Amino acid sequence: MLRVVVESAKGLPKKKLGVPDPITSIIFKGEKKKTKSINSEVNPVWNEVLEFDLKGAALESTAFIDVIVKDYETIGKDKFLGSAKVSLRDLASGQARSLPSKNLALTNESGQDIGATIDLVIGYEAPANAPPNPNEQKDADLTAGDAGTGEEGEESQTDGPASVSPGGGSPAPPNQNVFRKARKRQRALVNKPQDFQIRFRVIEGRQLPGNNIKPVVKVNVCGDTHRTRIKRGNNPFFDEMFFYNVHMLPSDLFDQSISIRVYDSSSLRADSLMGEFKIDVGFVYDEPAHCVIRKWLLLNDPDDSSSGAKGYLKVSIFVVGTGDEPPVEKRDRDNDQDDIESNLLLPAGLTLRWVTLKLKVFRAEDIPQMDDSFSQSVKEFFGGSGNKKNLVDPFLEAWFAGRKLCTQIIEKNANPEWNEMLNLQVKFPSMCERIKLTVFDWDRLTRNDAVGTTYLNLAKIASSGGEAEDEQSDYGALPSSQVQAGETEVGFLPTFGPCYVNFYGSPREFSGLPDPYDDLNLGKGEGVAYRGRVLVELSTQLEGKPDKEVDKISSDDILVVQKYQRRRKYSLCAVFHGACMIQEPGEPIQFEVSIGNYGNKLDSTCKPLASTTQYSCAVFDGNHYYYLPWADTKPVVVLLSFWEDISHRLDAVNIILYIANRLQENINALKISIEAKVPENRLDEIWVKLVNQLVDDLSNVQLPSLEGVTNLTTLDIQVKKLRDQALLLMGEQAQRMVQEASDITETLGTIEGWLEKLKELAEEPQNSMPDVIIWMLRGEKRVGYARIPAHQVLYSTHSEEACGQYCGKTQNVVLKYPMDKSKGQKLPVQIRVNMWLGLSAYEKKFNTFAEGTFSVFAELYENQAEVFGKWGTTGLMNRHKFSDVTGKIKVKQEYFLPPKGWEWEGDWFVDPERSLLTEADAGHTEFLDEVFENETRLPGREWKPASEPFTDVNGEKALSPAEIECPAGWAWEDAWTYDINRAVDEKGWEYGITIPPDDKPKSWVPAEKMYHVHRRRRLIRARKRVAGASVAEKRDLGDPEGWEYSSLIGWKFHKKERSSDTFRRRRWRRKMAPAQRVGASAIFNLEGALGTDQEEKGSKESSKAFGANTPTVSCTFDRAYVYHLRVYVYQARNLMALDKDSFSDPYAHVSFLHVSKTTETVNACLNPTWDQTLIFNSVEIYGDPQALAHNPPDVVLEIYDKDQVGKDEMLGRSTCKPVVKLQPGMDATPRLLWHPVMQRGEHSGDVLVSAELILKDKGNDTELPLVPSMRGDNLYMVPQGVRPVVQLTAIEILAWGLRNMKPYQLASVSSPSLVVECGGEVVHSATIRNMKKSPNFPVSVLFLKVLLPKEEMYTPPIVLKVIDHRPFGRKPVVGQCTISSLEEFRCDPYEIRSELSMSSKMALMASPPRDLAINMEDSRPLLEAERVEKEKEVVDWWSKFYASVGDHEKCGPYRQKGYDTLKVYNKELEDIEDFKGLTDFCNTFKLLRGKNENGENDPTVVGEFKGSFKVYPLSDDPGVAPPPRQFRELPESGPQECLVRIYVVRAVDLQPKDNNGRCDPYIKISLGRKSIDDRDNYLPNTTNPVFGRMFELSCFLPQDKDLKISVYDYDLLTRDEKVGETVIDLENRFLSRFGSYCGLPQTYCVSGINQWRDQLKPSQILQNLARLKGSPPPRTEDNGNTLHFGGKQYSLAEFEANKELHQHLGPPSERIALHVLRTQNLVPEHVETRTLYSSFQPTLSQGSLQMWVDVFPKSLGHPGPPFHIAPRKAQRNYLRVVVWNTTDVTLDETSVTGERMSDIYVKGFH
Repeated sequence: MLRVVVESAKGLPKKKLGVPDPITSIIFKGEKKKTKSINSEVNPVWNEVLEFDLKGAALESTAFIDVIVKDYETIGKDKFLGSAKVSLRDLASGQARSLPSKNLALTNESGQDIGATIDLVIGYEAPANAPPNPNEQKDADLTAGDAGTGEEGEESQTDGPASVSPGGGSPAPPNQNVFRKARKRQRALVNKPQDFQIRFRVIEGRQLPGNNIKPVVKVNVCGDTHRTRIKRGNNPFFDEMFFYNVHMLPSDLFDQSISIRVYDSSSLRADSLMGEFKIDVGFVYDEPAHCVIRKWLLLNDPDDSSSGAKGYLKVSIFVVGTGDEPPVEKRDRDNDQDDIESNLLLPAGLTLRWVTLKLKVFRAEDIPQMDDSFSQSVKEFFGGSGNKKNLVDPFLEAWFAGRKLCTQIIEKNANPEWNEMLNLQVKFPSMCERIKLTVFDWDRLTRNDAVGTTYLNLAKIASSGGEAEDEQSDYGALPSSQVQAGETEVGFLPTFGPCYVNFYGSPREFSGLPDPYDDLNLGKGEGVAYRGRVLVELSTQLEGKPDKEVDKISSDDILVVQKYQRRRKYSLCAVFHGACMIQEPGEPIQFEVSIGNYGNKLDSTCKPLASTTQYSCAVFDGNHYYYLPWADTKPVVVLLSFWEDISHRLDAVNIILYIANRLQENINALKISIEAKVPENRLDEIWVKLVNQLVDDLSNVQLPSLEGVTNLTTLDIQVKKLRDQALLLMGEQAQRMVQEASDITETLGTIEGWLEKLKELAEEPQNSMPDVIIWMLRGEKRVGYARIPAHQVLYSTHSEEACGQYCGKTQNVVLKYPMDKSKGQKLPVQIRVNMWLGLSAYEKKFNTFAEGTFSVFAELYENQAEVFGKWGTTGLMNRHKFSDVTGKIKVKQEYFLPPKGWEWEGDWFVDPERSLLTEADAGHTEFLDEVFENETRLPGREWKPASEPFTDVNGEKALSPAEIECPAGWAWEDAWTYDINRAVDEKGWEYGITIPPDDKPKSWVPAEKMYHVHRRRRLIRARKRVAGASVAEKRDLGDPEGWEYSSLIGWKFHKKERSSDTFRRRRWRRKMAPAQRVGASAIFNLEGALGTDQEEKGSKESSKAFGANTPTVSCTFDRAYVYHLRVYVYQARNLMALDKDSFSDPYAHVSFLHVSKTTETVNACLNPTWDQTLIFNSVEIYGDPQALAHNPPDVVLEIYDKDQVGKDEMLGRSTCKPVVKLQPGMDATPRLLWHPVMQRGEHSGDVLVSAELILKDKGNDTELPLVPSMRGDNLYMVPQGVRPVVQLTAIEILAWGLRNMKPYQLASVSSPSLVVECGGEVVHSATIRNMKKSPNFPVSVLFLKVLLPKEEMYTPPIVLKVIDHRPFGRKPVVGQCTISSLEEFRCDPYEIRSELSMSSKMALMASPPRDLAINMEDSRPLLEAERVEKEKEVVDWWSKFYASVGDHEKCGPYRQKGYDTLKVYNKELEDIEDFKGLTDFCNTFKLLRGKNENGENDPTVVGEFKGSFKVYPLSDDPGVAPPPRQFRELPESGPQECLVRIYVVRAVDLQPKDNNGRCDPYIKISLGRKSIDDRDNYLPNTTNPVFGRMFELSCFLPQDKDLKISVYDYDLLTRDEKVGETVIDLENRFLSRFGSYCGLPQTYCVSGINQWRDQLKPSQILQNLARLKGSPPPRTEDNGNTLHFGGKQYSLAEFEANKELHQHLGPPSERIALHVLRTQNLVPEHVETRTLYSSFQPTLSQGSLQMWVDVFPKSLGHPGPPFHIAPRKAQRNYLRVVVWNTTDVTLDETSVTGERMSDIYVKGFH
């Protein structure tokens, strides 16, 4: 690494007009880097660091840099000012680590000096593999230049490898400072203490060890420690800066070490230290610009330096001395291309070794076409068969840790054989996590195109051996059986293969146009298609350096790798049971299944397979979605493929996943039980079952043995060892947990850690079997895809657990759009598919999994056109008489021959597509019939009925409303009406323009224009199935000859002939049967296309028919089971606000397979309660009911926000598994549970829902559950037993007021009111007439009776809405708040709780005035005043403060006098737990608003609501008297004028703002519209100022409630910077019952420095407290020495025993009252510590302020005198020094007589 610090330049020449804007460029070996430009300056100062990455190469002795200074021009070319050249010979020879170039002369183009100079510092770090330089200085070679710097006593080391200690090359002990150098400093440092600032920036961590960790970094410098915020995960990003200010000798400072430690904050164990690093301050100071910028630190274990790397931490460190300007650091995050190795610092005793990663690249397969070829296109044009398979020129690029190597390019080859070895030299253990492999297609002229990218993750193919120790939990160390020597050593170096790695990226089809999914080929995002595979092997060589970076592989190795390429035949069958939730049907839809490039219908490199379903047209489900009507004939896809047998790997993966899935289910059940607060004994049972099942699974399940496996690799053996040990350890820990655990919730974290570990163990690095990819094609266009890992559907003979999770089981698969930017907001389709993948040797095992009857047909279509009224083949134009389904490929019946092993069964017959003939209303109880009325005209003329006056939505002819009859078994609910709830005019018309050849407009608008020629309106009529009527399913058989008709040659066919039809077709099919085999597995024998007649074998037609004559396979079910589905949608919570009024109008589409229904819409609500049962009466599902019960289809809820204008927006999606009842009498009640609502991959609310699916026996409805009660038309409520049990509950709302309301639509909120909603009940507050005058509500208490669930998990939230009353009746919602949990507000209404009481002062203000008896005591003589003055000289308020913090030296005789001390809190008063955040009277709730002005969903805070709630149960019996109200004796809610005293004592650790690392702080205070600027009293050069300031302000509460105290840094010339600020809510302090308006002192003093300062005496405060508690008033006896209060007797003698009594104390009656008050948990006299925050870093502390605040209402009179807290002033003293004599003085001069002498005088310093 070469680092150039561009410091400054002087004397740059001026321009003819104005002053230059200089910018400096540094050029090194053709690489140019620039500084920023400085505006209008001839003496610019840049202080910028420019770094040049040398890529691991050493600096050559002839190297140099060019320095060019130019005048920056915004437009046009920069103007040259001067240049210089600097030789780097001294750096290359090792004579210096940094090269200062001061006053370097700049010359013009002619080489003449221009009179300007530039200052540079050039630093160089030699790479670790560079040979040692003979010229390098040894330890003893300190030159004379080093003497006299005040550092002769330092130890020095060579600049050798950082891990070698000075004494002979052995690794240094861990505690020894390693980063030490022979320092050749450029300037002598003065040998006296100086000011330094050390700035330490923690950027990010990588590869920190452990699972579920929460790392925190602690940095210790010179005894001062800072810590970062706590982060999550193994790769945390911190980006935090710490400042350390020191004043010490440079020589001492440079010997100090900086300690960096990373801890796991979530661990309570003593060994939570994860790693440590130490570095000398002197090492950093010796670097160029005295800094280490963006370096990686390798962490290690301080107690065991041989334990290896414990992760990495990226930091920047700056050591700034007086006058130094720290360089500017680029703060952008790193990309993957960083050269990490050369930016790594090593700790003591830990060496990074140079290793060679030997990557053998053998060959590749199936690389797709990437180039177009003119010659191939010409050949095809003239009828030739262009071979485009090999149009690709591949090479492979391997990238690791900034290093890149490539194989050779093999032209025109899709299956290249490279047989090359790439030798990557890297340091190990490495910071980089993965090796990136990319296959590129070489292009001669343009840039190379990426074919695909994959990664080899080092964490998966190497192990440090510390995993077992890392995984030790609180429940045990290594198992005793494994502690024998050698057995715990499971570490291994990176190794992989020989094994194929698969590449994924964009779809394989080649197009000459730019690929929109090209980023997928570079590894950005999930690849959507298989792009080939490469056979690689990786090994690690520790010793020696390879001769070549790229070398040929020996022929022996090529032979050895042959056994790893042995293929076996695999069979894959996929049965599609359903495709639903389609929202954009368009053209007919088909599905393609592929594994590798087998099955890709557009790839001709494999034999054609039955890999696609037949095209199907989507049908409307009568509600919202479309589905494919496959009915009882399910399409089947069959694939044969050839892959390596890696069952020994995938079986192990499936076994571990089996254990993990069972553990996941049990964890979910345990979490639900904890949330539902089930009884302890039941919770214990669930927990014990979970742990015991895990122990059984771990002990019973055996991973497959590796004996006898032919294609075994080194990594297989190591991974097996690693897995075995981890599972054994986990089992022993689980057994120990059963015996030792006491708290279930505490064990949950450990159990979830085990789950994460199991999932990690299940990741298989050597998985060479490609994923199964399912594509949805609409027409010929690929729309959506799903990638399913092959092991999930793989059959295994090892054991049942080793079979894939979904092998032979029906699963729901949601397809995705490629590179979906909306992150799943919209789905292409949801399919239900059953897949089985297995070796062909075991394909008969498929028979046990198969359901239904498999049929195989050859099919073709006969096409005819109508010419002059006759049907025939004449008018087909480019169509063929017989074709495939697309009509584009010619086929004949003679082309088809059954494949080997199959024979014809019967002859060709006409078989129309039956699924198209199913009635749309099948299975529905309600249905909406629709028909469109059409009219046309010439532009500007009258409207007339169209040629087809009535059509369906697609424009196809339909019956008129008068001709449409109500089917049998149905009854009309309504007459035909025009649908006006669409974008139409008042009569329902929508208008458009028809452009031929279309017969209808493409788009419609609601407003009529003269140029419109077509209009239509929708007529709708609802009908309902008659209860009890048995309706035979009607199937219209259509044309008796099986023809389908179309008006043009296109896709849309209909059953009945129309006058406009010109084209028709019909489907011919011929059934095949297997010749020998019996059972479903016979379908796997359909390899290749159906045979072709011998005569046609060579013809062009047959070659074009490639893949067109593949057989169609279908699975027919004999019977459909009819189910009854009920979905109970109760409520949702915390949905997103998508309307600008802060709310949404949510409704839910509930979809189950091919049926869907919609809930009602709840207006203006984010927590809607639908309370709705959706009943799907008859749902036909094919397949075994038992299998369905084990894995039922999901109920999908898509929640939308209904918009009056525009399209409804989606709020999120949620899924729920129904409870399946195969006998209707089963008593399993579906339990309502909260299911997360996901939106764009993020959690955006929850929905409370459950569902039950009941098998109907013989269509009998009598055994079904009772129909729930109805609420309105067709709205069923959630029935009893499912709905939560509710109780009549009272909610008392203290609506105190609104604060800080922001404007709404540019107008201020002036007259707001509050609406409170909960559980469907609403209450409105009174309106605040004028927010500015009084922001409190006129009536403060609201009451709500509501039925709330007894179980807390079902409780609906409280919703607050603030409505502003504006002119013309407008009432917009200007803010809202949702309070999710009511638990904290629940109370017992009969319990007298002091928390309900108000503060005594507020109560006094609320109560009528009483006569006050004041004791006038003036018994002391006047001479007392003189004694007080004398005493003030001895003790002051600071004596009290220092006595309270334990600084006895500074407090003087204060403690001996028996005076008060105060409480010093190290946090804010609101954070003291005893005082409950000072929100005991009312809480502060943030009011939010929905979409912001930019249309983003991030809600913004628009104000605050002050209030509180009390929730308590009410009796259902109306005769029982209601409980007493909770909010009573409230204070006056009107404005109160108050006197506020702010005491600012001192600040601690302020963030420095000046270059010297100091600050010049002063105080600025604002309260309402008043502010105090104390700039004149700033304190210079300190970060710990002692202010000692008291400020007094008057204000009106609650208007001026926010007191803002800011600390600013004083600057003479520039603008003052804000250090930080803190905000205090004075209203909370004023209203709190804890008496926080004025803290209670320890004693009642009537004089002295502790004189009573409250407005009320202690006895008055105590009387009010008694009244509010409902207890008798306090009673004093014995001249005030005894007091009765709250049923207790107090004695003054008890309180004042062993205490010094002094002359300032007041009368006994007040003293005892004060002592009793101090037992009532009121706020004592105190100093609080408030953290300062900055708006630039709102989460980081900028220092803290020690202070307190007193608030006095003026209505109670004047308070006592304020404390005098001014800082103590220094006293003037005289120091006299008498010098009596001197001895041993060095005599420098010689007298005339030759005597030694000197003229001596003495100087003194202080």
